[in-house]
Amino acid sequence: MRSARIGISIVLLGLTACASDNLTAYSATAQNSGATAARDVLVKTPEAYAKAAESARPGDRIILADGVWRDFEIALDADGTEQAPIELTAQTPGKVVLSGQSSLRMAGSHLVVSGLIFKDGYTPRSEVISFRIDSARYASHSRVTQTVIENYSNPDRRQVDIWVALYGRNNRFDHNHLAGKLNAGPTMAVRLNSEESRNNEHRIEFNYFGPRPVFGSNGGETLRIGTSAYSLTRSGTLVEHNYFDRCSGEVEIISNKSGGNTFRGNTFFESRGTLTLRHGGDTLVEDNLFDGNGAPFTGGVRVINPRQTVRNNYFRRLTGTRFSGAMVVMNGVPDSPINRYHQVDGAVIENNTFENVAAIELGEGADAERSARPVNSVFRNNLVVTQATQSPFNLYDDMSGVSFSENAASAIPPVEIAAGFQIRKVEDPNGPYLSPTGGAGAAGPFGVAREATGVTWHPKPASDSRFSGGRDIAVAPGDSAIWRALQTAGPGDTLVLAGGTYVESKIIELNAPVTIRAADADDRPSLVFERSNLFLLSGDGSLILSGLSVSGAEAPDSTGNSFIATNFRVGGGNHVVRLMDMDFRDFDVNKSFSIITANKSTFFDSIEIMDSKFKDVSGPVVRADSEIDDFGVYNVEFLSIANSEFQNIAAPVASIYRGGTDESTFGPNVSVTGSKFNDIGKAGAPLMLLHGVQNFTANGNTAEAAQPISIVITTGLPTIHATGNSARGSSNAAFVTTTDLRGRS
Repeated sequence: MRSARIGISIVLLGLTACASDNLTAYSATAQNSGATAARDVLVKTPEAYAKAAESARPGDRIILADGVWRDFEIALDADGTEQAPIELTAQTPGKVVLSGQSSLRMAGSHLVVSGLIFKDGYTPRSEVISFRIDSARYASHSRVTQTVIENYSNPDRRQVDIWVALYGRNNRFDHNHLAGKLNAGPTMAVRLNSEESRNNEHRIEFNYFGPRPVFGSNGGETLRIGTSAYSLTRSGTLVEHNYFDRCSGEVEIISNKSGGNTFRGNTFFESRGTLTLRHGGDTLVEDNLFDGNGAPFTGGVRVINPRQTVRNNYFRRLTGTRFSGAMVVMNGVPDSPINRYHQVDGAVIENNTFENVAAIELGEGADAERSARPVNSVFRNNLVVTQATQSPFNLYDDMSGVSFSENAASAIPPVEIAAGFQIRKVEDPNGPYLSPTGGAGAAGPFGVAREATGVTWHPKPASDSRFSGGRDIAVAPGDSAIWRALQTAGPGDTLVLAGGTYVESKIIELNAPVTIRAADADDRPSLVFERSNLFLLSGDGSLILSGLSVSGAEAPDSTGNSFIATNFRVGGGNHVVRLMDMDFRDFDVNKSFSIITANKSTFFDSIEIMDSKFKDVSGPVVRADSEIDDFGVYNVEFLSIANSEFQNIAAPVASIYRGGTDESTFGPNVSVTGSKFNDIGKAGAPLMLLHGVQNFTANGNTAEAAQPISIVITTGLPTIHATGNSARGSSNAAFVTTTDLRGRS
């Protein structure tokens, strides 16, 4: 085998050139098609727009004047022709901004919308862009292109909306940019809940689907086609040459819930979860690139239902397991209800390459309910290359219903399927691995380049840390000195504190990522605060604190104080907090005084505690237990505690709650390493209370006068690793105890 990186680059460059889609040429064709009465109408007010839209004729162009159009609900209900569509466009692409509570609805035929940006607000309706006016009037043969929706999320994370909803038939959504959705509901959906929207032949192509942060519950898909109620209906949608960049809302990046769809030539980069063939049959998945780049929980394709074909795809550096494996073939439910898991029957998985993937899962989900094994299926001509000695295949049930043939692998698969593989030595450890025609593995081309998607006039989100790129701001002690300094701070700025005592008398509402650190490690600044919270995180608020001493002694004598809390009234994004080399004391002026609190309907991407000390705290150090409705919702994705000390903590050091049995998420994830715990949990409370945590690691910790960590298992197959820990002086010598609520051991 030989390295083919240059070959892949050439393929992608060629694809970019072929994909060029000139909107200007499209418009010129319309203008020169014989529609002599066509007009260009520049409008500067909603009233002028409404008048122009009402009188629009084939070939007309309605041009929105550059500027910010706030609270503008656009309705375009008109009929163009194939040769002379009616266009709604920006005076200058990217300089027409729809903000506040704005939206766009379309109905009729042969409409083209282009050049708009939706930002700085959220839709007042259930959809930002809708290919219908109402339940009776749909768009057909229409197009939205060169349009941006970015960070246009309802501040209430639980409010459900869809950024783009395709209805009708023969519509096209291409060369658009969608990024940053935070609230419930798919970023984009194809709706089949009307006869006029089935067998639709829509085209979704060359779009940039930018980062979709972890949602912390079901309902965070990037693209959904159909729903379970219409899953036996044919959609016939083509999803081709799109770039899915860090789309990590939940376990289903794409949720296919209808029949006859094609997913071709797309790239999935650092996206958690899988392209999930959740419902429906006769799906084709081919020529896609799934590149996890080593990011956590990244996966490939999950196969369910009849007659699914997955061929000539490239899967590499994917770390996901179980529902997020590189290839997941599910067990089904016998005589399945329409909303459960239909048996895999007639699946064809062929000519794919798997390079350094963590898991290929066969018979996944097997249990008393999901007992219908895959049947009449084939797994052939695939190449599985790994630098590890262990094969990535995991079998959870009898796979005799799948024929394995003419595959190649660098590590010996399980004996049950080994006869279908030839073992090959890895000649090039760097890959990628391209198959000659007729050989095992993918031959290409696959995927699409990032720069070939979206719009050219709007930047794609960088992968830099949210805390980078700012300036250093020197701060000296004084009345509310930190509050005053933050009034002029911007995203990524760092407050550098001189030694001395800082008395903060105001709550600091933080809506941008900032760092606050000591100027001199040998002259530790002391911080006291006089309100129930010091930092209240909203919007994009995130915080790094380093090298400070903090006392809660001057906080009010009231129950439920917290040094850092999230602002549930305003809403916000996915917060990050890092505490490094910090010293917290005297957080016991009243009951349940915490260091970090996640309020209901708020979410932390991560909370990291490193090399820090906590003494005399009356509440949980980390409280993330507000989502007690048992809907699968939770407040923190990653909690990491390393090399830290906790003494005289009256409550569990961490209290995390994720209830319900939903299987659509990966967290919470908790890691505790190299830390010391002494005198934890009055009245028999556990050292930590972790309800519904999906991954837990504890290594090298010691506990004195503390009950064990309590882990309550509610759903899934959580991983629990506890090694090298010691617990003395407690009523139970174990460091961790588990309670299983799933009804099985």
